[in-house]
Amino acid sequence: MRWTPRGRSADLDDLRGSTRGRGGALPKMGIGGFIVLLLLSFIFKKDFFALVGGGAPAGTPATQGAPVSASPEEENLVQFVSFVLDDAQDTWTKIFGDAGRPYQRARLALFRDAVRSGCGYAEAAMGPFYCPPDNEVYIDLAFYEELRNRFGADGDFAQAYVITHEIGHHVQNQLGISDQVRQAQQESPGSANELSVRLELQADCFAGIWAHSTQKKNILDPGDIEEALTGAAAVGDDRIQQQTSGEVRPESWTHGSSEQRMRWFRTGLETGDLKSCDTFATAG
Repeated sequence: MRWTPRGRSADLDDLRGSTRGRGGALPKMGIGGFIVLLLLSFIFKKDFFALVGGGAPAGTPATQGAPVSASPEEENLVQFVSFVLDDAQDTWTKIFGDAGRPYQRARLALFRDAVRSGCGYAEAAMGPFYCPPDNEVYIDLAFYEELRNRFGADGDFAQAYVITHEIGHHVQNQLGISDQVRQAQQESPGSANELSVRLELQADCFAGIWAHSTQKKNILDPGDIEEALTGAAAVGDDRIQQQTSGEVRPESWTHGSSEQRMRWFRTGLETGDLKSCDTFATAG
């Protein structure tokens, strides 16, 4: 991807040197337990993490931490994250503006190891996430090393896909889609996982819409789209379940299969159109 460092984004919160960024002692749980608590917090707008170890109140503002020691490589990654964050949000500002509505920019927090957010405590091992009460994306930059080494997804466009997928959740929040899904999950708890999958696939499609905009700007390098598709496939529920347990259980999916995630990213990429990303009106 052809990008130029522009300095740190005004929407970036660096918590790597703060107590919120370190998170303190966290309750030990598997990824399944974390997802359940995060889903409950998301549906009922209550901090269920507080029940097992405490959490920041919803809407706790992010604050800049103390200066941190970072390698030149890590600082370059911060610059890259800032570039993608700003470019993605500029893209959505234009899309919303063309539709005659304002876009409220999200924030992105960098942390190390663990963090307290308005959605509760989270460990870096759980991966990047978006917290609706904060309107903020949270990511530990070490996740990119795991994405490369554990999941085999290398390249800067795979990294960009991760960020723009989470920004996609912010877009859903802005459009009221997230609230509609929460209400549907409350009314039909048995459909909660399926609705979660459709929400995640739509965020993949929204990431594809951003990728569509980069084609128009001519900032793609050969192989970038393949990197993003590899990243989407790497975090498919079936791939992760196969790696961790050797057993694939579709009924427990919350994000969708590798094939679904690649297909919806490509849909957004090829159309650049919000209407094409209605994952709730299709068979899957």
